[in-house]
Amino acid sequence: MTPPDVRRKLSAIFSADVAGYSRLMGLDEAATVRTLTAYKEAMTRLIHHHRGRVVDSPGDNLLAEFDSVVQAVQCAFEVQADMKVRNDALPQERRMLFRIGINLGDVIVDGERIYGDGVNVAARLESLAASGGICVSRSAFEQIENKFTFGCEELGDLRVKNIARPIGVYRVWADRDNAGCKPARKAGLSPALLKVFGGLLALALLTGAFFFWVEAHRPERLLTSAPPSGAVLPAAAHQASIAVLPFNNIGENPEQEYFSDGMTNDIITDLSKFHELFVIASNTVFTYKGKAASIEEVAQDLGVRYVLEGSVQKSGERVRINVQLVDAGAGNPIWAERYTGNMKNIFSLQNDIVQAIVTNLAVKIPSAERARVVQKGIGNLQAYDYLLKGYNYYYRRNRAANIQAAEMFEKAVALDPNYAAAYVALGMTEFDKVSYGWTEFPHQALDRAQELAQRGLTLDETNSALHHLLGMIFALRNQYEPAIGQLERALELNPNDADSYEALGWIRLWSGQTDAAVESLELALRLDRSAPRNTLMHLGMAYYLKERYRDAIAILEKGLIQWPEFSGLHIVLAAAYAHTDRMDAAAEAASEVRRLEPFFELDSFGRALRNPSDRDKLIVGLRKAGLK
Repeated sequence: MTPPDVRRKLSAIFSADVAGYSRLMGLDEAATVRTLTAYKEAMTRLIHHHRGRVVDSPGDNLLAEFDSVVQAVQCAFEVQADMKVRNDALPQERRMLFRIGINLGDVIVDGERIYGDGVNVAARLESLAASGGICVSRSAFEQIENKFTFGCEELGDLRVKNIARPIGVYRVWADRDNAGCKPARKAGLSPALLKVFGGLLALALLTGAFFFWVEAHRPERLLTSAPPSGAVLPAAAHQASIAVLPFNNIGENPEQEYFSDGMTNDIITDLSKFHELFVIASNTVFTYKGKAASIEEVAQDLGVRYVLEGSVQKSGERVRINVQLVDAGAGNPIWAERYTGNMKNIFSLQNDIVQAIVTNLAVKIPSAERARVVQKGIGNLQAYDYLLKGYNYYYRRNRAANIQAAEMFEKAVALDPNYAAAYVALGMTEFDKVSYGWTEFPHQALDRAQELAQRGLTLDETNSALHHLLGMIFALRNQYEPAIGQLERALELNPNDADSYEALGWIRLWSGQTDAAVESLELALRLDRSAPRNTLMHLGMAYYLKERYRDAIAILEKGLIQWPEFSGLHIVLAAAYAHTDRMDAAAEAASEVRRLEPFFELDSFGRALRNPSDRDKLIVGLRKAGLK
């Protein structure tokens, strides 16, 4: 019951923040603060113009309230239009994109401040919005539905952190010519997309032209060179680059291999969270496991300056870790240490190693950044052990191993219900059931994956893997805007996450953000050159749409060396060959498409591309290659 002295009212709440703010601050703090100040001043003027008021403006956030939802949304449209004009004058990497969430809800008034679920929902809507986008709640949408014309897409009822009930979410944008709102997409593939992929495989069909889902998660990966010479790699020159080689298990028990592998992954994950570092992904470094390669060869092959190598010896509750950091450019070790302790101190040992590494690298890392990355211990070390054992099964990528992995992760959760990392691991096993077709009940598996991800985020909102998982779930439900928002948040927390760059790349590609797709996919390949074949196909398609046909051909042909039977590569190659007048090669690629995809239909191909001009450009090339 509300105390009598507490004042309540109904307000339209407007919440905004900057997408990728941490990355911008890492590039240039002073310039970012100047830009943010100017943009907030412009936003404040527009809010006042639409009879709203700014309630609070901490950091990159801004909270405002309006008496009318119509005024709040019209203000949001003008804010995004104004920001676009301002951003067009800035270099791509310096552009500042705001996400805006708007809710109509009951708030508690305390002087000039407002509180309550109405405000919290607006903040959650903001986090679901894409960069430069706007999301509104159902209560807000009902107030504007028939008031003026705008573009709209219903995203459905979504569960969000710290809100008991799912909230209806709509993506809206300024559009004077198109009335009405696209209905929510059901989980799974729409009829149009089912025609694209050519058949049905549970919820996520992957046997058609694009191999959209299962192929994106296949364990087979290609050790490839960097993108073509014409590609601009966004890896920052000011960052210290490092590869962490798989730690050797020198204990007497070979079954402890999972522990040394887990230790390697933990250190890679922690280093990846530093914005000042460029860290090669574990998928790539593990291709060196058991191979005789010198430090110099590894550094040259991966394009890094520093290489960390080490060993782990675990005996009962005692563990010994030996590490050595080598400056491959100078050709000499710069730091080596031996750490000995009990398993109960394992996280402290890992933190000591990570902090020692960054201390010895030729890069300045603020103390606040170091504190952010410090790994939190868990209440039950047996749960951590089950987590590592589970991943040992999980990475085998087959149905039986996925079941065994889930059993280990379930045990970890049972032992420590507050262990966020165990929830993301368990959620991934549910997600993979859907993407690989390992379940007869894909809707239930996807629902459980989302529940686990959201449960994990209530425990640790800073866990980037949970945001990645939730982004992939949204993408599998064809909800691209919230998917992009979650993946961008994952990259704010872990700026070296190759998997999130990869997923963000193909989602941006389908969404019509081709330039951004190229940037994301190129960086995914730079961080993880052991790339899944769909990454190469998506990057080749993005190059094609940008009319970089020779770059497209180079990356797609590279993929065919490893996967000559992958029809997706042949499809895009046929179009690229045709556009460069290599008609014999185009005809041969088209012939391979017909062999691998007997039911391939040109009219159905490319429907996943939201930009009609992108699809038309692809169809023109395929028709020129002789496909029908």
